Order: sequence, then C-alpha cells, then structure tokens
Amino acid sequence: MTVPLAHGDMIQLDNVVLQPPVALAPLAGITDLPFRQLVASFGAGWVVSEMVASQEMVQAKPGVRERAELGFDQAGTAVQIAGREACWMAEAARMIEANGAAMIDINMGCPAKKVTNGYSGSALLRTPDHALTLIEAVVNAVDVPVTLKTRLGWDDDCLNAADVARRAEDAGIRLVTIHGRTRCQFYKGNADWAAIRAVKDAVSIPVIANGDIVDAATARDALRLSGADGVMIGRGAQGRPWLLAQVAADLYGRSAPKVPQGDDLIDLVCRHYEAMLAFYGEELGRKVARKHLGWYMDDARTEPALRKAILTHISPRDVLRDLPNALSMRQAA
Repeated sequence: MTVPLAHGDMIQLDNVVLQPPVALAPLAGITDLPFRQLVASFGAGWVVSEMVASQEMVQAKPGVRERAELGFDQAGTAVQIAGREACWMAEAARMIEANGAAMIDINMGCPAKKVTNGYSGSALLRTPDHALTLIEAVVNAVDVPVTLKTRLGWDDDCLNAADVARRAEDAGIRLVTIHGRTRCQFYKGNADWAAIRAVKDAVSIPVIANGDIVDAATARDALRLSGADGVMIGRGAQGRPWLLAQVAADLYGRSAPKVPQGDDLIDLVCRHYEAMLAFYGEELGRKVARKHLGWYMDDARTEPALRKAILTHISPRDVLRDLPNALSMRQAA
C-alpha cells in the first residue's frame, strides 16, 4: 500500500487518481446512476454512490443491490456502505470489490434518525472504538482504497472528528471527507469549514471539505479555512450537474464547461428525464424524476402553473412535450 498523494489538482490513492479534487457527495435518492453519469460527463474528480446498507445488500433485499450496482464498474466512483456489524460491512465490501468498484467509502456521517437509531452513520461518532472495528474489517477485507465520510462530531460536546480520523488513518483509511457540521445540527446553521482544519492537522492522508459549498467562491473559502486537499459538493449540484466542473475550472485552471442554455438545456433535461425512466422503469422513474425536474425549473424560473402541471403529469410524453416551454422561460425573462 503506497502513501496517498495530494498535490495541486490531483489526489492519488494507489492506482486510483482523483483529478480534479472536486467530488460529488452521496445524497440519498438523488445521486443515482443517471445523475452521477451526468455530473461526470461535465467533469468531476470522483462521484460517490448513494449510501447502501451493508447487511441488506449482502442479503439482497429488493432495491438495495440495485443501488449498489450503480457504481460497481463505473470509473471514478466510490460505493458508499453503512452498517453497525463488522461481518456485514466486510462481506459487503468484498462483494463490491468483486463487482469492479475502484473505491469503497464508509458512511459515518448520515444524520437521519432511521440510520442513527440503528447505530450506523454518524451515530458511530459516539462509539469510536466500535467504529474502528468496522473500519478495520472493511480495510482488511479488500485491496481497493477505502475512504471515510463523517462529521465534526455528534454534538458540540463531542467534537471528535480529528481523533477518529487519526485512528482511521492508522487502520488503513486512505482519505477522509468531513462535513463541517455535527450530527445534531443536521443541515441547519452554517458549515464550519475552519473546524475541519483540526482534522487536516491530525492526519497525513488527504482531507476533503464538505458542507455548504455551492459555487467556486464558497469552495475557495472552504479550502482556505480548512486547509483541505479538495472539496465535495452535494446539494449545490441539484439542478446544476455542471457545477463541479465550474468549480474545478475556477480552482484548478481546468477547461470551463459549456453551461447549457436554450435548446442545449432542454436537450440535457429531457435526456436526464429519459435516463431516469430507463433506469427505474416508467412508474418509479416518473416519481424519482420530479425532484430533479423541479430543481431545473426553479433555476429557469418556470411559471408556477406550468411547473405544477409538469410535476403532476402521468404520461412521460406530456412531460417531454411541456419541458421546452418550461425551460425557455429564463431566456424570455
């Protein structure tokens, strides 16, 4: 195992090169295969799959294996797993590696009650000794790089991210991403990028800053305050799959993406919609697509009545018929 390298616009973990160091965060129900492929098509250092529950994946409960398979053999993709038992975490990691994944990410940051009530996600920050047994099990089960995503701590009285990251590095974690909030903050208030610096000072592996990064300016501030080696963008990319490429262009001098306008935007949104229908099937695809269409129309300032009509259409044909008008409104404004 070689020492991870982080230099300028590149991070290298063994034979995995992350360039530029601008990543798409895992977002449940959002960063599915169609959206991740769209973001990657503009340019991203890497993307992370939706969180997959390790035991459920191994036991092949409906829907879970499919979510994991989104990134099994996709270049520049980390498959994220969560769990509370070492045996299931290790077995899930072996399964993911066997199916061609280049990286595995461990979730210790999800604040959702249904996750933390099961002693997974950010709840592991309250039991760091147990968390380390999970990390060691995953690292020892696979040969691909294993990364970790977590938060500053459970609450303001338990800000232990630096200690957890130091121990995780000793256990073989190759990169750590820190969301600049505690679990008890959920997504309220502002991400504390400066607090991430304690993690950066505690480890020698690359550190990625996450939380409230919505454009190049906030990315630059996050890097300056945290001292991190890169940024991870989540909610800021909703409805703007080109955002990561824009940030990379500004921070690292990469080629700026052509942000779609007019007919190009209409074509992109229609293709994204059709990709979701193909991936999920028409009935589920229509439901999953609504949030994405809503974000595109928010940005286009679509007239409320037309927006509502598109989001309540039953027939995909009707959606595709009305999208050009809905997305042309920004030009007309």
